[in-house]
Amino acid sequence: MSYGRPAGLPHVDAKTPAVLVLLGPVTRDTVPGLCADVRALLEGEEAGVVVCDVGGLGPPGLGTVDLLARLQLAARRADGRIRLRDPDPALHALLDLVGLRFEVEGQAEEGEPALGVEEEVEPGQPAV
Repeated sequence: MSYGRPAGLPHVDAKTPAVLVLLGPVTRDTVPGLCADVRALLEGEEAGVVVCDVGGLGPPGLGTVDLLARLQLAARRADGRIRLRDPDPALHALLDLVGLRFEVEGQAEEGEPALGVEEEVEPGQPAV
């Protein structure tokens, strides 16, 4: 994984969640540093969310699953959570297979209808 630690944290807008770009391949040596980055990004985050851009991780495997599980654990310990951006469909399927659930950017939150979906109020009445 080609990941160089920047000096300090980037400027983060309070309304926009912080973004951590993950590049592959994933190695065990980089996991503790990435977990520390998630905790540091959550320190000043009002929303309590760090968006992890996983589009550059490459083909998913158990190393990727381990990384995401550890990042989620680090985020929860800091009273936050992570949200995935641009996950490969195979990664999404692998996470489902091992029983891990992550928020994915662009998906409707639990209990909310997806954007553009119209629900019928009563049978025979037009959608609202």
